[in-house]
Amino acid sequence: MTQLDTETLVAELRARALALGFDSFGIAPADARPDLPEKLNAALAAGWHGDMEWMAETAARRGSPRGMWPEARSVIVLGINYGPESDPLAILGEKSLGTISVYARNRDYHEIIKGKLKDMAGLLARRSGAEVKVFVDTAPLMEKPLAEAAGLGWQGKHTVLVSREFGSWLFLGAILTSAELPGDNKHEESCGSCTRCLDICPTNAFPAPFQLDARRCLAYLTVEHKNQIPLAFRIAMGNRIYGCDDCLAVCPWNKFASVSREAKLRARQELERPRLADLVQLDDAGFRALFAGSPIKRIGLARFLRNVLIAIGNSGDASLIPLVEARLDAGETIVRGAAIWALRRLAPERAEQLRLAYLAWEGDSSVAAEWTGDI
Repeated sequence: MTQLDTETLVAELRARALALGFDSFGIAPADARPDLPEKLNAALAAGWHGDMEWMAETAARRGSPRGMWPEARSVIVLGINYGPESDPLAILGEKSLGTISVYARNRDYHEIIKGKLKDMAGLLARRSGAEVKVFVDTAPLMEKPLAEAAGLGWQGKHTVLVSREFGSWLFLGAILTSAELPGDNKHEESCGSCTRCLDICPTNAFPAPFQLDARRCLAYLTVEHKNQIPLAFRIAMGNRIYGCDDCLAVCPWNKFASVSREAKLRARQELERPRLADLVQLDDAGFRALFAGSPIKRIGLARFLRNVLIAIGNSGDASLIPLVEARLDAGETIVRGAAIWALRRLAPERAEQLRLAYLAWEGDSSVAAEWTGDI
């Protein structure tokens, strides 16, 4: 393709992206970030990925788009604004309610973005004859640094992409292509001396600016972590039952953010201010119905109840004790353990009585630990 043809194609792609509902568009060379393998390997060596073993297993491919697909020459990165209508931090003080991360209050963004990306990729393939591959946060591709290289924004001190136009609220998707496309200018880091995102973190999950230890991050612990939430972080969880938005929501650049124009990404009313009393009573059918099409469904009922029970333990609401007691006989260890912890918090005077009543669990070391561990 001639330079003129390429410029015409990129202009057509930008126009199509806007028509499809994308809010940001940028292009970077596939080799724009040669520094990524070293940074990734350092994080893995420090153990910051927790039990996300897939990150280590795919490290060789994850470090570079060409490591995953040698034919890649350019990366098109696209963003969709999912800005909330209200301050996500406001609900943290309402202890009888559960706080769900903004990104999970409606449809799964993977499904929404992937279809749009396929449309874009099809247009590119037809016009250029080049090969294309689309990705939405499900392959070993480091979208955030590539988005920085493509000019969409910069990785803030909280490691999340920050945009001058949309603050911290951008979902990212990427198209790898064998076509040589002109790259956009890399966005310079613009956090300055601000440390609000680091300072607000309830679990001190940032070893240093621009570094995140997932093992201490509530977004990781409430979503990706499959076992009991470590005792050290349970009180800090407060009423966060899926994800954590603290470091995103406090960013000063959000003053330029706007509410998402994608209706499927706007919060469903029942997920904006859900009552813990209702959530803890969900059975499997009720859980699947409430979270149909939501990313929450993928963690399963047991992990979700684990989170809800910890939030109830932090609520100080003794009226919820009967609902906690109803979960003491749950089949899943992580649910029973969280119920015990919640009960110890809400009714500490009954701890010994309940311990004796549940000696039948003496062979279950992880549950037994709930009786003896600090709360």
